[in-house]
Amino acid sequence: MAKSCFHCLEAVPHGFQGEVMFEGVASPVCCTGCQAVAETILAQGMSDYYKFRTESSGKVQELVPEQLKELLSYDNQDIQKDFVADQGSNKEVLLSVEGISCAACAWLIEKQLLALAGVQRVDVNTSTHRAMVLWQDSSTKLSEIIGALLQIGYKAYPFQADEEAAQKQAAAKAYLRRLGVAGLMTMQVMMFAFAMYFGMFSGMDEGFEQYFRWISLILASPVILYSALPFLANAIKGLKSRQLNMDLPVSLAIFGAYGASCYATVMSVGEVYFESICMFTFLLLLGKYLEFRARMKASEFTANLQKLMPLTARKITGAVEEVIAAKSLALNDLILVKPGETIPADGIVVEGTSTVDESMMTGEHLPIKKFVNHQVYAGTLNHDGAITLKINKVGQNTLLNQIIKLQHNALMKRPKIVEVTDKVAQWFVACLLIFASITAIGWYHVEPEHAFWITIAVLVATCPCALSLAIPTALTCAVATLTKKGILIKEAHVLETAPKVTRYAFDKTGTLTEGRFTILKVAVLDEQYTEPMIMALACALERYSEHPIAKAFIDKSDHFIEITDAIVSTGLGVSGNYDGKDVAIGKANWFGSHASFSQATLFIDKHPVADFYLQDKVRSSAPEVIEFLQSQQLTCHMLTGDSSNAASNLANELGLDSYKQACSPKDKQNVVAQWADKAHIVAMVGDGVNDSPVFNTAHLSIAMETGADISKNTADVVLLNSDLNSLKTLQSVAIKTKQIIKQNLTISLLYNGSILPLAALGLVPPWLAVIGMSASSIVVITNSLRLLKL
Repeated sequence: MAKSCFHCLEAVPHGFQGEVMFEGVASPVCCTGCQAVAETILAQGMSDYYKFRTESSGKVQELVPEQLKELLSYDNQDIQKDFVADQGSNKEVLLSVEGISCAACAWLIEKQLLALAGVQRVDVNTSTHRAMVLWQDSSTKLSEIIGALLQIGYKAYPFQADEEAAQKQAAAKAYLRRLGVAGLMTMQVMMFAFAMYFGMFSGMDEGFEQYFRWISLILASPVILYSALPFLANAIKGLKSRQLNMDLPVSLAIFGAYGASCYATVMSVGEVYFESICMFTFLLLLGKYLEFRARMKASEFTANLQKLMPLTARKITGAVEEVIAAKSLALNDLILVKPGETIPADGIVVEGTSTVDESMMTGEHLPIKKFVNHQVYAGTLNHDGAITLKINKVGQNTLLNQIIKLQHNALMKRPKIVEVTDKVAQWFVACLLIFASITAIGWYHVEPEHAFWITIAVLVATCPCALSLAIPTALTCAVATLTKKGILIKEAHVLETAPKVTRYAFDKTGTLTEGRFTILKVAVLDEQYTEPMIMALACALERYSEHPIAKAFIDKSDHFIEITDAIVSTGLGVSGNYDGKDVAIGKANWFGSHASFSQATLFIDKHPVADFYLQDKVRSSAPEVIEFLQSQQLTCHMLTGDSSNAASNLANELGLDSYKQACSPKDKQNVVAQWADKAHIVAMVGDGVNDSPVFNTAHLSIAMETGADISKNTADVVLLNSDLNSLKTLQSVAIKTKQIIKQNLTISLLYNGSILPLAALGLVPPWLAVIGMSASSIVVITNSLRLLKL
């Protein structure tokens, strides 16, 4: 008999003498590739992989020169733009990994990659066969990461959107194939079953009856050994990783009944139930397929986003226009986008005007006017004018790909409530197995001939599939709906936290107001300086600031002044040096007790020389949103760094519950922390650099898309349309999601609680138990899909 390879379990070729030492025993291998991989795994102290794997490892293929060249090409910065995202000084990539079969594979991959210098995080998803890797490119190259996986027998390559669609299509086809086999064979087995049932009343020759049994066994075997095999495989994987999953009771029912019927056929004793288990498998697969289709519908929005990117772009080089692949665009390239075309990358308008449809990201269906210096985004549709763009973001760094990535991350992270229900479901399965055993023993002493099938009915009818689906499907649908409406959920806890919020705190400038300041008046405080000189100094200083107030000073002076040693002081203003003097512009009380209600003050050598009075328009949606939140018994407050009387005027105009002005970033943080200490759940809405510290203190942080990058990076939620009305949508969807989750949990628990005694009393036949279990899961998923229609 041929020996099996220790690594891949394939037959060892005659004459090959390779072997590895495992726990003091020499074990044969089939080739030098498997030998090298096995020795690598064992040498790195990861021998537990071979103890806990549930399937064989893939056979290792040696790399040919062409494959080595392709591997090294992944280090090319231009090629990486399509699939590598920058995370500060680190890089992040999503890899598709072939050969992942179980939790042991995930453990092995994580151990192997985390051993590389510079690799900081590895997240392996065994269900999608993907691995998210965060690493420092200066320490380790991407080719080395992929090569390290090849060393232990896993082929990896960067994940691309088209492959996800192909994977879903392949999964759907696999379901249909298994359904087809189960359906066809069930019909055939049922015909022989009817013949045997009819023969029980009319009298049938024993030889014919045994013949029908064997034919039924042959026809039922493909159903059990092919169509039902995934249930058994998942159950075994769960047991290997010490988890009691939903497929365990189902597998016990299917394969237990099949084994008993095979024994009855071979030994010519007892009854056979091939038709029941075939129908049972078919109905189970049908329920799983409908569940799969429903889940796919919930994720359609992200899939549609991925399809928005155009394949080509019109690149302008000098006076020459050429059509190139959109993927080959680089930073600072100039491209022409004609009316009706989709924008291929993020960029700044450098020539022309047009209107752009950004509804796919913001939820706002009215076209937005775009002029020179306006930002436009990949995937949006150019309407009525030709515009020339200068590319400033490509590949994974475009806003569209960031939205897809953040939505994916939000759904991958598990809220506490999901973890709780998963644990409950596991305990439920354990209790179910104990209860089924008690049922079997009880019925065996009362009616032995019915004990087996009543036990199977108990195992199937009470399987907590609906319980495990109650929360994830609702969260998936809610996140998809919010993203479609321009509300980007970055953290998994958002939908859990939002319904609990008791206080909303708002920044003023750029949040409750539009952040578009105009200068109403300049009050000169020191007559030795002229107003033109004051404006020149103010404009020169404000060039270094990203605060909304700074935009009011753009192009307000024809006299250019060069400021040296400029420093931006968060929450205070901008300072620097001009002509040997210290100059600064910012808060009126920056350098002392200068009393002023102005929005900005200019200082020379720390003495105030001019006050600037500005006007900022209140957002049209602010009064309606504040009224809505207060109608929900939520208190609304304003925390602003503005020390002028504009803060009190706005608070009175909007009817806020309280306001605090002249706040530094630390002041805002302290106020929110004090509220939290008093058991308030606080949501903070802001847009500026000075809001990022308080975002870390608030229970829920919400940033405007028009705000500073640091605030958007820190926030839990980003309003892509910068519309405060989105807060109403967020609050409404979060509350509705909470209601749907409660309904789903109630449905699943009521079903399991009511069906359990009925099944134990023998009132639920196995075929009806299958329908009940599948129906409860479908009802829960359908109920969750209502969130897609909000």
